Amino acid sequence: MNINNYIVYIFFLSYKNLVKITVLSFLLIFLFLKPNFANSDELNIFGLGLYDFNKKKNEAIDFRFERRLDKKIFDLGPSVEPLYTIKPFYGIEITSDGAAYGLGGFYVEEKISRKIYLTPSFGGGLYSNGDGKDLGNVVQFRSTLELSYEIPSGDRIGLSIGHISNASLGNKNPGTEILSLSYQSSF
Repeated sequence: MNINNYIVYIFFLSYKNLVKITVLSFLLIFLFLKPNFANSDELNIFGLGLYDFNKKKNEAIDFRFERRLDKKIFDLGPSVEPLYTIKPFYGIEITSDGAAYGLGGFYVEEKISRKIYLTPSFGGGLYSNGDGKDLGNVVQFRSTLELSYEIPSGDRIGLSIGHISNASLGNKNPGTEILSLSYQSSF
Protein backbone atom coordinates (compact mmCIF):
# COMPACT_ATOMS: atom_id res chain seq x y z
CA MET A 1 0.00 0.00 0.00
CA ASN A 2 1.55 3.33 -1.02
CA ILE A 3 1.39 6.42 1.19
CA ASN A 4 -1.43 8.10 -0.82
CA ASN A 5 -3.69 5.06 -0.47
CA TYR A 6 -2.88 4.88 3.24
CA ILE A 7 -3.83 8.56 3.75
CA VAL A 8 -7.12 8.09 1.87
CA TYR A 9 -7.85 4.94 3.90
CA ILE A 10 -7.21 6.71 7.24
CA PHE A 11 -9.30 9.72 6.13
CA PHE A 12 -12.20 7.45 5.10
CA LEU A 13 -12.20 5.64 8.44
CA SER A 14 -12.03 8.94 10.34
CA TYR A 15 -14.72 10.53 8.16
CA LYS A 16 -17.10 7.61 8.67
CA ASN A 17 -16.67 7.76 12.45
CA LEU A 18 -16.96 11.56 12.63
CA VAL A 19 -20.75 11.47 12.89
CA LYS A 20 -20.73 8.87 15.66
CA ILE A 21 -18.14 10.88 17.58
CA THR A 22 -20.25 14.04 17.17
CA VAL A 23 -23.41 12.32 18.41
CA LEU A 24 -21.59 10.82 21.40
CA SER A 25 -20.10 14.23 22.20
CA PHE A 26 -23.57 15.82 22.32
CA LEU A 27 -24.75 13.05 24.62
CA LEU A 28 -21.73 13.27 26.94
CA ILE A 29 -21.98 17.05 27.19
CA PHE A 30 -25.64 16.74 28.14
CA LEU A 31 -25.06 13.98 30.68
CA PHE A 32 -21.99 15.39 32.42
CA LEU A 33 -22.51 19.14 32.35
CA LYS A 34 -26.06 18.74 33.68
CA PRO A 35 -27.39 22.22 32.96
CA ASN A 36 -29.94 23.56 35.43
CA PHE A 37 -33.31 22.75 33.87
CA ALA A 38 -35.49 23.75 36.80
CA ASN A 39 -37.68 26.82 36.35
CA SER A 40 -36.61 27.11 32.76
CA ASP A 41 -38.60 27.91 29.62
CA GLU A 42 -36.11 25.76 27.75
CA LEU A 43 -37.47 22.38 26.72
CA ASN A 44 -36.06 18.86 26.60
CA ILE A 45 -37.77 16.85 23.90
CA PHE A 46 -37.79 13.05 24.05
CA GLY A 47 -39.22 11.59 20.86
CA LEU A 48 -40.10 8.17 19.56
CA GLY A 49 -41.10 7.77 15.96
CA LEU A 50 -41.16 5.94 12.66
CA TYR A 51 -38.17 6.63 10.41
CA ASP A 52 -38.88 6.47 6.66
CA PHE A 53 -42.52 5.72 7.55
CA ASN A 54 -43.88 6.57 4.09
CA LYS A 55 -41.71 3.93 2.37
CA LYS A 56 -41.74 0.37 3.65
CA LYS A 57 -38.20 -0.48 2.45
CA ASN A 58 -36.02 1.18 5.14
CA GLU A 59 -38.51 1.70 7.98
CA ALA A 60 -36.96 1.89 11.46
CA ILE A 61 -37.71 3.21 14.94
CA ASP A 62 -36.41 6.75 15.53
CA PHE A 63 -35.24 7.90 18.98
CA ARG A 64 -34.78 11.66 19.34
CA PHE A 65 -33.50 14.03 22.01
CA GLU A 66 -33.60 17.79 21.48
CA ARG A 67 -32.79 20.72 23.71
CA ARG A 68 -34.67 23.89 22.73
CA LEU A 69 -32.94 26.92 24.17
CA ASP A 70 -34.90 29.99 25.24
CA LYS A 71 -32.29 32.41 23.88
CA LYS A 72 -33.43 34.87 21.27
CA ILE A 73 -31.24 34.95 18.17
CA PHE A 74 -33.32 37.58 16.38
CA ASP A 75 -36.90 38.73 15.87
CA LEU A 76 -38.92 38.75 12.68
CA GLY A 77 -41.21 41.71 12.28
CA PRO A 78 -41.43 45.12 13.95
CA SER A 79 -39.06 45.68 16.87
CA VAL A 80 -41.89 46.91 19.13
CA GLU A 81 -43.93 43.72 18.76
CA PRO A 82 -42.15 41.08 16.67
CA LEU A 83 -44.20 38.48 14.83
CA TYR A 84 -41.78 35.64 15.63
CA THR A 85 -38.67 35.07 17.71
CA ILE A 86 -36.02 32.77 16.24
CA LYS A 87 -34.34 30.54 18.88
CA PRO A 88 -31.67 27.79 18.69
CA PHE A 89 -31.88 24.06 19.36
CA TYR A 90 -29.52 21.10 19.26
CA GLY A 91 -30.16 17.40 19.32
CA ILE A 92 -29.47 13.84 18.30
CA GLU A 93 -31.48 11.16 16.52
CA ILE A 94 -30.62 7.48 16.53
CA THR A 95 -32.54 4.76 14.69
CA SER A 96 -33.02 1.08 15.43
CA ASP A 97 -30.90 0.42 12.30
CA GLY A 98 -27.91 2.20 13.85
CA ALA A 99 -28.21 5.47 11.91
CA ALA A 100 -27.10 8.50 13.94
CA TYR A 101 -27.68 12.21 13.31
CA GLY A 102 -26.32 15.09 15.39
CA LEU A 103 -27.72 18.49 14.51
CA GLY A 104 -28.29 22.07 15.52
CA GLY A 105 -30.63 24.69 14.14
CA PHE A 106 -33.39 27.19 14.71
CA TYR A 107 -37.03 27.02 15.75
CA VAL A 108 -40.02 29.32 16.11
CA GLU A 109 -42.74 28.59 18.63
CA GLU A 110 -46.26 29.92 18.14
CA LYS A 111 -48.87 29.51 20.85
CA ILE A 112 -52.00 29.05 18.73
CA SER A 113 -54.41 28.58 21.66
CA ARG A 114 -54.24 28.46 25.44
CA LYS A 115 -52.63 24.98 25.44
CA ILE A 116 -51.64 24.26 21.83
CA TYR A 117 -48.28 25.17 20.25
CA LEU A 118 -47.10 25.06 16.64
CA THR A 119 -43.32 24.72 16.27
CA PRO A 120 -41.57 24.70 12.89
CA SER A 121 -37.81 24.11 12.93
CA PHE A 122 -34.88 23.81 10.55
CA GLY A 123 -31.40 22.47 11.25
CA GLY A 124 -28.34 20.85 9.81
CA GLY A 125 -25.79 18.36 11.00
CA LEU A 126 -23.78 15.21 10.43
CA TYR A 127 -25.31 11.82 9.59
CA SER A 128 -24.08 8.23 9.62
CA ASN A 129 -26.39 5.60 8.14
CA GLY A 130 -25.11 2.66 10.23
CA ASP A 131 -27.04 -0.33 8.85
CA GLY A 132 -29.94 1.93 7.86
CA LYS A 133 -30.86 4.10 4.91
CA ASP A 134 -28.01 5.71 2.97
CA LEU A 135 -29.00 9.37 2.56
CA GLY A 136 -26.19 10.12 0.10
CA ASN A 137 -23.99 12.44 2.17
CA VAL A 138 -22.68 12.93 5.70
CA VAL A 139 -24.12 16.50 5.73
CA GLN A 140 -27.91 16.50 6.13
CA PHE A 141 -30.63 19.07 6.79
CA ARG A 142 -33.87 18.54 8.70
CA SER A 143 -37.12 20.48 8.56
CA THR A 144 -39.83 19.64 11.07
CA LEU A 145 -43.37 20.79 11.83
CA GLU A 146 -44.70 19.97 15.28
CA LEU A 147 -48.01 20.40 17.07
CA SER A 148 -47.94 20.02 20.85
CA TYR A 149 -50.48 20.11 23.67
CA GLU A 150 -49.74 21.37 27.20
CA ILE A 151 -50.87 18.89 29.84
CA PRO A 152 -51.83 19.93 33.43
CA SER A 153 -48.25 19.51 34.74
CA GLY A 154 -47.04 22.14 32.24
CA ASP A 155 -45.20 19.54 30.19
CA ARG A 156 -46.30 18.84 26.62
CA ILE A 157 -47.14 15.95 24.35
CA GLY A 158 -46.28 16.57 20.69
CA LEU A 159 -46.76 15.08 17.25
CA SER A 160 -44.32 16.01 14.49
CA ILE A 161 -43.45 15.24 10.93
CA GLY A 162 -39.90 15.82 9.73
CA HIS A 163 -37.91 15.51 6.53
CA ILE A 164 -34.15 14.85 6.39
CA SER A 165 -32.31 15.51 3.13
CA ASN A 166 -28.82 16.39 1.89
CA ALA A 167 -30.19 19.23 -0.31
CA SER A 168 -28.53 17.62 -3.36
CA LEU A 169 -25.02 17.87 -1.89
CA GLY A 170 -24.43 14.21 -2.69
CA ASN A 171 -24.66 12.11 -5.85
CA LYS A 172 -28.05 10.92 -4.65
CA ASN A 173 -30.63 12.56 -2.41
CA PRO A 174 -33.26 10.02 -1.33
CA GLY A 175 -34.32 11.86 1.83
CA THR A 176 -36.48 10.38 4.55
CA GLU A 177 -39.59 11.30 6.50
CA ILE A 178 -40.08 10.81 10.22
CA LEU A 179 -43.38 10.73 12.11
CA SER A 180 -42.75 11.20 15.81
CA LEU A 181 -44.55 11.40 19.15
CA SER A 182 -42.73 13.40 21.83
CA TYR A 183 -42.76 14.23 25.52
CA GLN A 184 -41.51 17.74 26.27
CA SER A 185 -40.42 19.02 29.66
CA SER A 186 -38.31 21.76 31.22
CA PHE A 187 -36.93 19.45 33.97
